[in-house]
Amino acid sequence: MRAYVIGNVAVDETISVSSMPEAGASILGREETRDLGGKGANQAVVMSRTGLPTTLVTAVGEDFRAQTIRDQLAEEQLQAHLVTLAGRSSDFSIIFTTPDGENAIVTTTDSAGSLTLAAALAPLDSADVGDLVVLQGNLAEEVTRGLLAEAKRRALVTAFNPSPLRPYFADLWPLVDIAFLNKGEAESLAGSSGETAARRLMEAGVKQVVLTLGGQGSMLAVDGKPIITIPAVSTKAVDTTGAGDTFMAVALASAALRGIEIDARAIADASAAASLTVSRRGTRSAFPTREELKAILAG
Repeated sequence: MRAYVIGNVAVDETISVSSMPEAGASILGREETRDLGGKGANQAVVMSRTGLPTTLVTAVGEDFRAQTIRDQLAEEQLQAHLVTLAGRSSDFSIIFTTPDGENAIVTTTDSAGSLTLAAALAPLDSADVGDLVVLQGNLAEEVTRGLLAEAKRRALVTAFNPSPLRPYFADLWPLVDIAFLNKGEAESLAGSSGETAARRLMEAGVKQVVLTLGGQGSMLAVDGKPIITIPAVSTKAVDTTGAGDTFMAVALASAALRGIEIDARAIADASAAASLTVSRRGTRSAFPTREELKAILAG
């Protein structure tokens, strides 16, 4: 099985602040890290570190950040299918992080939003039935809809993380096999939380729903089976950037490497991996290493 992660890549600049700035305020900060990021790249990097064959499909501009992106992706054991967009800027994020580990992120999507459906579909020509297609919310509506529809037509397994939120996401559920949402996303898209949200999403067509509930753990709902809750792994949060991407990537990989649907063990593996990510500052540099993931997945 191979995972095709189609989404954004960015250069993350993390700035440490004592508290989040309010409107009109000027505050002091300190640059902590400059790292590879973007939800698509994050998920692809972590998946590849689990040993699951992974292809990242993403767009970059013609600027100095594009070379940084290429250099850092070259250090990972994944296939990077980079679409270069003439006259565009590569995407970047400014991340504000506070001493308690909370963050606020501002991300540009000039490149991600300009990736065409044809360019995004091209790498899927080599996909086999049952391969994973993993999407997030940074692509244009036409591209997201087209990718999910084509993946279903080719009998590929679709996994979708509706972040950042877009109004049209509620129409996509019949095309989604596995949905990963946090509490806020569930409330926005399902109008509820917890078990009620999971049931509503499955009634809308999703086969498996994973809800992350912060310190309360995670909830796994599979069509036709009882809903289960898996406890969170307790850890001191230093920087929560990329934690959700780590969680989704490891949950998918844990199940895929065992040749099964997502189960309680996959969620537990994902929680353990995410606890490592939040214990470190940065994005790519904070992700669990191949050795750490091997130990988690072997448990």
